[in-house]
Amino acid sequence: MLNLDNFYKARYVLSHIIRRTDLIHAPNINVESDIYLKPENLQTTGSFKLRGACYKISQLSDEEKMRGVIACSAGNHAQGVALGASAHGIKSLICLPEGAPMSKVEATRHYGAEIRLVPGVYDDAFQEAIRLRDEHGYTFIHPFDDEHVIAGQGTIGLELLDQLPDLDAVIVPIGGGGLISGIAFAIKSLNPRIKVYGVQAQGAPSMLHSLEQQCRTTLSAVSTIADGIAVKEPGHITYDTCCKYVDEIVTVTEDEICAAILALLEQQKLIAEGAGAVSVAAAMFNKVPIKGKKTVCIVSGGNIDVTILSRVISRGMAKSGRVFTFSVELEDKPGQMVEVSKVVAQLGGNVIRVQHERNDDSQQVNSCELRMTVETRNEEHIESIRQALLKEGFNLV
Repeated sequence: MLNLDNFYKARYVLSHIIRRTDLIHAPNINVESDIYLKPENLQTTGSFKLRGACYKISQLSDEEKMRGVIACSAGNHAQGVALGASAHGIKSLICLPEGAPMSKVEATRHYGAEIRLVPGVYDDAFQEAIRLRDEHGYTFIHPFDDEHVIAGQGTIGLELLDQLPDLDAVIVPIGGGGLISGIAFAIKSLNPRIKVYGVQAQGAPSMLHSLEQQCRTTLSAVSTIADGIAVKEPGHITYDTCCKYVDEIVTVTEDEICAAILALLEQQKLIAEGAGAVSVAAAMFNKVPIKGKKTVCIVSGGNIDVTILSRVISRGMAKSGRVFTFSVELEDKPGQMVEVSKVVAQLGGNVIRVQHERNDDSQQVNSCELRMTVETRNEEHIESIRQALLKEGFNLV
């Protein structure tokens, strides 16, 4: 059973380990709401997971510590366990999905853990960790379905009530449910008026499906850029806690996640991973009813794989109306490209890519197709360019 005494104890134990992350006012995320960010991406390991892992390890018996600890993770829990185990002089073995970002794998190794890469996703790593636990007698540190882990994550909820007493709503990423269980239990126990909304990636909605079907369900597969919340099945404790304390769970698309990562990078100078940005995506794209409310988005982690960052930015720009790609059918004669470029330039668009080729599929024998990519300000800017091209007689295809 979860109890607040354990949460307060966790706050005391963690006071010399974690950073008490300050809130960042971010009104531009959603102009109809008063948005604040809780930047857990600024923790030592780049994620909130440090809280639950370190508190759980601190509560182990001497016998459990002697056996060494084992954990499974998409990367963030792994780093928390590795750091916590090293601090207590305990051996740690971490099972990570084979596709985990290399930055997370190397960071986990840097904190002193032995690494075991497992083919598949988080749930496959979980099964391997359980097998090794049973075979060698390790002490298993669950990433979310554990009362001490949930209490550690729940210290965020206690901090929010101290930092923003008139808080109306909090938006929390959900993978297995440990973070939102801790935050929701702490907040609802002390102030039931506050709304707690959960967010999952559209490609990994395990908790949402479970709540809809009123029982824990297992997804056949998960696929999302938000690897930190790519979980096929929620936990027993976390499912029950979400049923009781969470007001609503929504999903966000991959493009919306990318747009949120871009917004945090540009507006707040914060690096967020996909899982860390889903709460901001939900606020940006009005997935939850926060109009006129003082709302905190939990930015749960910042350990994004830099090798995919450029692709994330490109998709985020497209989703945010920052890039406009169009094709126009032209008569194949000198000066046509100049005329199209002139329309774009007069409206402040910046051409970044041009592709020009003869169009053999057109009914017009002497025709060509111009494909142009333009940097724009927003959707309104795109529409003004589109209308100007049509007004000049250009046929957009």
